[in-house]
Amino acid sequence: MFKTRVTTLLNIDLPIIQGGLAYLAYSELAAAVSNAGGLGQITAMSLPNSDALRTEIRKTKQMTSRPFGVNFAIGQHGRTYEEQLETAIEEGVKVISITGGNPAPALKRLENTGIKTLVLVSSKRQAIKAEQLGADAVMAVGQEGGGHIGKEDTGTFVLIPQIAESLSIPVIGSGGIVDGKGMMAALALGAEGIEMGTRFIAVKECVHAHPAYKKWILESSENDTVVIKRKLGMPGRTLNTPFALKIVEEENKNGTYDYLKDFISGEANQKFIYEGKSDEGFGWAGQGAGRIKEILSVSELFQQIKEEAKAVHQKWNSLF
Repeated sequence: MFKTRVTTLLNIDLPIIQGGLAYLAYSELAAAVSNAGGLGQITAMSLPNSDALRTEIRKTKQMTSRPFGVNFAIGQHGRTYEEQLETAIEEGVKVISITGGNPAPALKRLENTGIKTLVLVSSKRQAIKAEQLGADAVMAVGQEGGGHIGKEDTGTFVLIPQIAESLSIPVIGSGGIVDGKGMMAALALGAEGIEMGTRFIAVKECVHAHPAYKKWILESSENDTVVIKRKLGMPGRTLNTPFALKIVEEENKNGTYDYLKDFISGEANQKFIYEGKSDEGFGWAGQGAGRIKEILSVSELFQQIKEEAKAVHQKWNSLF
């Protein structure tokens, strides 16, 4: 049904990319997304070392023959990523996406490897720089998105056309997109694909997400998220669990990293997403959670997206 520069670039059937999803995006989810026609991804920096990444890549290869990617959330875990990047190259990964931090060293290393590179950006300035550095495509995330959203408060509907009109490489829309209507809106604005994060938490194959995390997403409205870490200069959107609200309260008292580090740690994140303890942890999610009402398999979700997209296309045709 869909052919864009993104589907051609990544050799996928549908212009849908699964977000990196720290501590959640492993072989089961990545393979399911790729098998359904999109691009699944493994989260590299949530794994303890390069051996663990190699194992996860090989597990994914056993579950799908389709292309999949590895996401590197650089600069957000206080760790170096170079060794794991070498592992991804050695294992013949087809796509690498880079989020957070300066992508220049990673893009330089990936030159002439044949690996396709995607860079997450939250502003036109970042997007132009990513193209200059050699990225094959950018993922433009609006402030509606879950997880780290960049310092600018630009919404997806404004950001996508700003960037698409400024670049020659393809743009992938992200932030608040959870269904076929959102995908078609992004395409209408100049994107040639979409990235979804929150929607892929609420699927059957996201086996590492605690049922309480998924339930919280299903029961959320568009107003049930908060932004943490804004005073640290790296804002991220989470569900409004009691612990997330506590983070905001503590941040307003003392917005230094040393004061907040235990509140915003990976361990605190895992307390909720793995154990369902909403009083002890937080879970990333975007405002699109308000539009997610059921847990589907990835294949069921993609079928639903295609049907919604077709309905939008037919409606557009009827207007002319």
